[in-house]
Amino acid sequence: MSSARFALHGQLQAQLKMGAGMNDHLKGLLITGLGVLFIVPDALFVRLIEADGLTIAFWRNLTAGSFILIFVLATQGGAHLGRALQGGRPALAYVVLFGMSSVGFVMAVTLTSVANVVFIIATMPVFAAILSRIFLGELISRRMILTMLGVFVGMVVILAGSQKTAGASWQGDLLAVGVAFCFAAAMTALRNLRGRPTLPLLPVALLISALVLLPVADVTGPLAAQWWLLIGHGAFITVASSLMTLGPRYITSAEVTLLILLESILAPLLVWALLGEDPGHLTLLGGALIIAVLLASNLVVLWQLRRNKTMVR
Repeated sequence: MSSARFALHGQLQAQLKMGAGMNDHLKGLLITGLGVLFIVPDALFVRLIEADGLTIAFWRNLTAGSFILIFVLATQGGAHLGRALQGGRPALAYVVLFGMSSVGFVMAVTLTSVANVVFIIATMPVFAAILSRIFLGELISRRMILTMLGVFVGMVVILAGSQKTAGASWQGDLLAVGVAFCFAAAMTALRNLRGRPTLPLLPVALLISALVLLPVADVTGPLAAQWWLLIGHGAFITVASSLMTLGPRYITSAEVTLLILLESILAPLLVWALLGEDPGHLTLLGGALIIAVLLASNLVVLWQLRRNKTMVR
């Protein structure tokens, strides 16, 4: 009788743990997905604000950096900020690279179409794999090599379409490539900070980049008539950054990547619907190829993870 009770108790504990794991997984998907939805209007805000690119980047980074800093201090305190800043070269590299990618994103949107920018930036996992091989010694799998080839073909199609699409330019496309590289490099540097809080570095990167732009930005020009757009832009990025930092704690990196691909699909559709910015058929073709390749690649990863878990059980 006692052994039966013990077995029943063990089964109940296992079911409770499984239920908690499922709840955490669902929570991670919902939080990360909501964060992605909040980042979707980022390029739309850049289009709506009537100012030059450097001024928009200044206000974007200043407002978002300030809001996120307040959030960090309110929820984590100043000690976490101090620990993050003591991360040495990796922390410094992240601050510089993320700040560059943030400014570069705004400038790329001002130079080429939104669809071109978000589709090209979606290639960031490819750059991350290459940089992880160089600096972290991680091997590049056959799956990732095939992914790189498919993504490269998609980028070539997008660049070819820039010559035929109104509002697109190869200069902005190349800048978007630089943004993808800088963001991937920033994430690679962040992986060297395991054990340290990393969210506090985000407002530092944004605020320092805003400070660098201060001498060349029109600080007061768009403020009077467009203050609500400037604040709203920063608020959306704050919510997105906070949720997308919390959500991935409960789900796999492949699932995070799949959810982030939603931005690449929804952002150009949103701008197309509200502002009539036609991305062009070649951009759509190249973007569809990039999204399909990345989608298939990450679905393979998820299938392998689930198969391994099944084999362990």
